[in-house]
Amino acid sequence: MPTFQLRDATSGVLGEFVLRKSITSIGSSPDNDIVIIGAAEHHAFVHCDASAFQIQAADRAHDLLINGKKKKKETLRHLDEVSLGSARLVFSLLDTSQPREQAGASKEEIAHLDSYRRLHDFSRKLLAEYELGSLINSLMDAVIAITNADKGFLILSENDEFKVKVARNVNEEDLANAVDQVSDAVVAKVVQSRKALIVNDALNDAEFNSSQSVINLNLCSVMCVPLLDRGSLLGLIYVGNGNVTSLFTERHLELLTVFAAQASLIVANAIMINELKLDNQALNRKLSGMRFGSIIGACDAIKDVFRTVERVAPTSVNVLIVGETGTGKELIAHELHARSPRAKGPFITLNCGAIPENLLESELFGHVKGAFTGATSNREGSFQAADGGTIFLDEIGEMPINLQVKLLRVLQEHTITKVGSTKLEKVDIRVVAATNKDLELAVRNHEFREDLFYRLNVVMLRLPPLRDRGDDVVVIAQFLIKKICDEFNLPLKQLGADAVIAMKKYEWPGNIRQLENRLKKAIVLANRSVLNPDDLDLPPEVLRDIVPLADAKEHFAHRYILEALERNGGNRTQTARELDVDPRTIFRYLEKT
Repeated sequence: MPTFQLRDATSGVLGEFVLRKSITSIGSSPDNDIVIIGAAEHHAFVHCDASAFQIQAADRAHDLLINGKKKKKETLRHLDEVSLGSARLVFSLLDTSQPREQAGASKEEIAHLDSYRRLHDFSRKLLAEYELGSLINSLMDAVIAITNADKGFLILSENDEFKVKVARNVNEEDLANAVDQVSDAVVAKVVQSRKALIVNDALNDAEFNSSQSVINLNLCSVMCVPLLDRGSLLGLIYVGNGNVTSLFTERHLELLTVFAAQASLIVANAIMINELKLDNQALNRKLSGMRFGSIIGACDAIKDVFRTVERVAPTSVNVLIVGETGTGKELIAHELHARSPRAKGPFITLNCGAIPENLLESELFGHVKGAFTGATSNREGSFQAADGGTIFLDEIGEMPINLQVKLLRVLQEHTITKVGSTKLEKVDIRVVAATNKDLELAVRNHEFREDLFYRLNVVMLRLPPLRDRGDDVVVIAQFLIKKICDEFNLPLKQLGADAVIAMKKYEWPGNIRQLENRLKKAIVLANRSVLNPDDLDLPPEVLRDIVPLADAKEHFAHRYILEALERNGGNRTQTARELDVDPRTIFRYLEKT
C-alpha cells in the first residue's frame, strides 16, 4: 500500500503511515489522519483519485515543499520528499518498511507484491485514457494477468440490463460468443448481493452445480466482483479458468476487489465523458435552432428582437438599441450590419463614454494638421472610416451636448467637418446607437437633445435582461462552457442540477457578461467536471427567493409607483392622476421607502 515515512535529518525512519482513505489530512492537531509534530495544525491533505495521489496545502499561508520546491498542489511520485514546516515525509508507492523481496520472502509474497505493481502501473496508464473502447480492453487484459485466469469478461449495466462489453483471453485477444461463456447463475448472484464471489469448483458446488450454465460451460474456477460507483452498480468483472479447480484464493479476491474499486472510478469517468460528448452533440443540435448569427436565445422577448432585426436590417434607417450593460447590444449591432446591403463595408465601433470629451470630437470627425497641439498630420475620424458601412455609437447617452449638435448635422446632411477645418465632406453611413440609460428621461432633464433622440430612434430595439429570459440563461451558459473549455484546452464540464436552479433564480445584474466571467472562473478553478452553485459564486443567501404572490404584487406596485414619480419629477398629484389612484395611495407607498 502507498505510504508516507516520517524521517529525521539522518534519514532515519521515525514512523510510517499507510494511505488508505480517499482524502487523508496531515497536521499537528490530533484530529488529523496523520499527526506529525513540526507541521501546522491543519497543514495539508492528500487526495487519492484512482492510483494518483495529490497533495495540497490546506491554507495559502502553509509552506509545502516537494523535493525542495515550493508548491501549493502536486501529484506525488514514488520517493518524492515532502516538507511540511520542520517535518519531512517520504512518499512511497509500496510498503518500504518491510522489503519482502529480499532474502526470506516467499514466492507467494513476491507474486502478491508483483500484482500490486501491475495494478499501480495499469492504473497510471488508465488515468491518461478516456476512450472507453481501448480503456476497457486494457482493463480486462490486466485483470487476466494478475489473477492467472484464462479468460475475463467486463459486464456493464445498460438500460437496466447487464451486457458483456469485453471478452478477452490470456493472449489479449477478443473472445467470440462471449455471452455463451459466462454463467448466468454466478452473475445473478453477484448482481443481487453486490458482493464479490469465488467459486473454486463450480461443478461440485452445492449452490451452482445444478445451474445449466455451469454444466454447459464445465466450469471449474470462477471469480466475480461488482463495479460500484457511489452505491450504483456499474457492472461486474468476471474471470474464470476452465481447467484448474481451486485456482483463486482470498488474496486473489482481495486484489481484484481493490482493482475493481479503482476501475469503477475510471470506468465511471469514461462513461461520463462519453455522455458529455452525447450531451454536447445534443446541445449543438439544440443551439442550431436557437442561434441568430452569434446570438443565442429562444424566449419570446429575444425572438421579437430577432424578428425586428430581420425586417430592419435591409433598410438604411437608424436604430437605437436599449438595454442594460452586458445584454449584447454590440452583437445586435453586428447582426444589423451583417444582414444589410452594407455587409461588405466597414463596421466601426466607438464607445462615447470611454473617450475624454476633448478627444471625442476628433475621434468622431477627424482633424487637420495644426488643429490643436499634437495634431501633426491630417487624420480621419470614425465617420469617414465607416464610409460605405455602419458606425456603432455605444453609450450614446454619455455624449456631451455640444457634440450632440454636430452629430445631429451629420445625420441630417450626411456630411462631416474635421476639427480645424471648414470643408464639408460627404459620408455614406448607417448609424446604430446604443445606451443603457433612459434617454427619454435624459431629454426631459435637458441632458440629451430631443431632436437628436428622434433622429437616432427611428427604430428602437429593447434587449431583455438575462433575468427575464427564462431558460435562455442555461442554454447560453452551456454554449459559453464549451467555448471557454475549447479556448483554454480544458476537458468539457457541465452544470449540476443545483447550479441550473441557482442560475435561474439569480438576477444577474451584469447580464451575459457577468455570466461569462463567472463561468470562466469556475471552469479554470473547479477541480470537478460538474459545476455547482459555489463554483459560480452563487451561495444560497444571494439567490432571489420565491415569495407569496401577494408580496410580489406589493413589491411590483411599490417599484412601479416610484418609477412613475421619477418620470413626473416627483409630482405626486400628477403621478396619482396617471396611475388612476387616490393620492393617498402614493403617500402610503412613499412612507415605505
